[in-house]
Amino acid sequence: MKRLKTGLALGMFAASALAPFMAQAATDLPGSFPGITIDAKLIGGQQYEALYARIADWEKATGAKVNIVSKKNHFELDKEIKSDIATGTLTWCVASNHSSFAPQYPGIYTDLAQLLPKEEIDAFVPANIKAATLDDKLVMLPRAQFDVSALYYQKHLYADAANQKAFKEKFGYDLTPPTTWAQVSDQAKFFSNPPDFYGTQFAGKEEAINGRFYEMVVANGGQYLDGEGRPAFNSQAGIDALNWFVDLYKAKAVPVGTTSYLWDDLGQGFASGSIALDLDWPGWASFFNDPKSSKVAGDVGVVPAPTGTAGIPTGWSGFHGFSVTEDCANKDAAASLVWFLTNEDSQKLESKAGPLPTRTAVWDWLVEQAKSDPYRMDVLKAFQASAKHAVPVPRTPEWIEISNAVYPELQAAILGDKTAKEALDDAAAKATEILEYAGAL
Repeated sequence: MKRLKTGLALGMFAASALAPFMAQAATDLPGSFPGITIDAKLIGGQQYEALYARIADWEKATGAKVNIVSKKNHFELDKEIKSDIATGTLTWCVASNHSSFAPQYPGIYTDLAQLLPKEEIDAFVPANIKAATLDDKLVMLPRAQFDVSALYYQKHLYADAANQKAFKEKFGYDLTPPTTWAQVSDQAKFFSNPPDFYGTQFAGKEEAINGRFYEMVVANGGQYLDGEGRPAFNSQAGIDALNWFVDLYKAKAVPVGTTSYLWDDLGQGFASGSIALDLDWPGWASFFNDPKSSKVAGDVGVVPAPTGTAGIPTGWSGFHGFSVTEDCANKDAAASLVWFLTNEDSQKLESKAGPLPTRTAVWDWLVEQAKSDPYRMDVLKAFQASAKHAVPVPRTPEWIEISNAVYPELQAAILGDKTAKEALDDAAAKATEILEYAGAL
């Protein structure tokens, strides 16, 4: 595995110098590709689906067709892509990609900088393009799905005088939207009334729980991997982070099935009205405030991600995009499709629903649009604040493999099968073995 050369910038507005891309012939986009069929493997899920309606527009404009051969969440898609690599069946052209997953297999994707006009690439936020460049190849074009989390909450719970009085009597401080994870824990326990209502929730498996654990370790002043790339999460900061999850599960302040949840489960859970506080992605903002999809519409507040014991906010971040395989027989057509799904119109469509864009002009447009929508402006302010503290996952190609080894240990502690220290020591041993086998240590 080749190592990731450039990582995700710490904030979406961070400027970064880019090496000039090699000149390529400017093409009239989207181009004309009659009779060509592009096979694609795409991420599925509520917050990603609206964009795919635009594929029909690309087909009409180019004369080509798109055959979606697979549509799954990224965890399942990642396993499928690895299987294709192992069996030599990379016969498809376009795939959904993510900054957390891309470093595992940069060699299978082609350099989009050689297929698209430079001015189109320059229209993206430079930090996102830099992070999508692996081994000097632009392996992914970012879509309007820049991910950093903020805390959604039901506003009426905080406005209720009886709640305010009872909370102050029990915990000794005023009931306001939390600014620390200790306050989230207090409030989650206070609001919980299982099995009908829960204080909070978390995605409890795969990279989802490992990523949340990672950002809690950082917020507690710890490291996931140390300066030499060795696992360092089995520290006191890591034990405290894991015990935060353990304590809420033991207190029945989260749904009993939370260890099997992924992102769509969280979104549907908060929208159902049965969750008080939900740390979640920007893509859910519109869904939560739409009465057609959400029981909490009109009652949704959002604040920046809370801080850990070291006073550092959580801020695990990344972004989605699309890639073209080296083995694709029609790279120009595939690159055109990828451009179309990430162009200004596509990014405006996605960002209207809450996701954060990765094109500079769309950011300007989005801020202007939000001026007449108080809820949307609150959302933007909360996520902009969270983005200031955004951190990428550890910059190692083994991140996903490590996640797959670590998350069962995190689950074991949450479910009470191991202590937090036992689980983290075992997880660190497994992660070390993975890194040693990969030649990273």
